[in-house]
Amino acid sequence: MRAELTSFVAHALGQIVGRTPWSAADALVGLCGAAQEAGQGAGCGPGGPPHQTVGARFDAIPPVLSLLLLLTTGCRQDMHDQPRYKPLARSSFFDDGRASRPLVAGTVARGHLHEDTRLYTGKEGDDPITKFPFPITTAILERGQQRFNIYCSPCHDRAGTGLGMVVRRGLRRPPSYHIDRLRAVPVGYLYDVITNGFGAMPDYAAQIQPQDRWAIVAYIRVLQRSQNAKLADVPPDKRAALGSPR
Repeated sequence: MRAELTSFVAHALGQIVGRTPWSAADALVGLCGAAQEAGQGAGCGPGGPPHQTVGARFDAIPPVLSLLLLLTTGCRQDMHDQPRYKPLARSSFFDDGRASRPLVAGTVARGHLHEDTRLYTGKEGDDPITKFPFPITTAILERGQQRFNIYCSPCHDRAGTGLGMVVRRGLRRPPSYHIDRLRAVPVGYLYDVITNGFGAMPDYAAQIQPQDRWAIVAYIRVLQRSQNAKLADVPPDKRAALGSPR
């Protein structure tokens, strides 16, 4: 019985593939009638010749074959197999032979307008700025210390003397932040070096966001001040905590 039913379903599929829903329904009605005559059409619905109404046609379709009929209506693959190019593939459509098109001149990615040139370049015109583009708070200094210890201290060490761990293992030593030249450079210069690199130092634009670069610059200024501070720089009410000078 199972083999006969399998043969019947396979034959039904052969009848409906490639037909419109209505012609497929007619074919299924005929198959159902044949199955009833053979004594294998239980549950097939009313028998006899194809009915004249649409409702009667579908009444004659068994549930399993109704599902198969619905599945065949979704067999088109136009959207799945549509013509397309793979990234960076060759194309004969465009004169330059490239499927991937270059950006339109002046295109700005979302979130990268960067209208504030002082903030994003550290310059005003071609000159490094001398003041921070936003107020520096304790939270910003703490953030700068954290980022400095992660990205800068391997070469510059945590005190900024240029004797980081990788330098001790053979990398070229950077200058100390505490020499007169670097103590005198404007803050925009330090920001530009972090952004674009300088000498043997690579740029860190991809690793460090602009606000964090400024936080690092602010912390570098703190390091410079800490290594060259005088007692007069300490507020009078804080001097007692420093102990007696040696």
